[in-house]
Amino acid sequence: MGREKGILIVVSGFSGSGKGTIMNRLLEEHPDTYALSISATTRPPRPGEAHGREYFFVSTDEFESMIARQELIEYAKYVNNYYGTPKEYVSQQLELGKDVILEIEIQGALKVKEAFPDTLLLFVTPPSAEELRSRLLGRGTEEAPIVASRLSRAWQEAQGVEAYDYLIVNDQLEECVQKVHAIIQNEHARMARNGSVIEAIRAGLKAFAKGE
Repeated sequence: MGREKGILIVVSGFSGSGKGTIMNRLLEEHPDTYALSISATTRPPRPGEAHGREYFFVSTDEFESMIARQELIEYAKYVNNYYGTPKEYVSQQLELGKDVILEIEIQGALKVKEAFPDTLLLFVTPPSAEELRSRLLGRGTEEAPIVASRLSRAWQEAQGVEAYDYLIVNDQLEECVQKVHAIIQNEHARMARNGSVIEAIRAGLKAFAKGE
């Protein structure tokens, strides 16, 4: 029996935790299983970016119209630009049976969970604070004050992780990717997600019990 629709998944994590790499590996290894949600934004495209691939690039007026029409699952404004998750794209992918992954920060994740209680929340972290610091420094792309700022933000984010369903410790990447895939797929067997299947079986058993 095929599953009726996909699961909405929010992946959050500290900067440097490797959450983006994990999601990319899931999409590479299971392209027919997962879809990555594409956000809408009012910032202009950067070189090499394309509408509908990295982002849906829209005007401020159009974005604010989307807010007014309640067409966004969640949205926020950063440095004078809007960013948000369009409902339509996510709904289309879920109806196709794909598990849709959103990469957003904690506040946005909790908004999604509030609007869609069945959302699966995953939080990615390195095995230790020292490892997180080492990874950030190892990038070699940011000055020390920026690294310090990211570590400070990570401390703040760590205060809200209990709201998530699963903690994903990213130590060995391949093992971590397999673990995330297993967690998501096991969610499909959760009793609360299979009400229609249970009701169909009950109806059949009731007919048998009546001798029909």
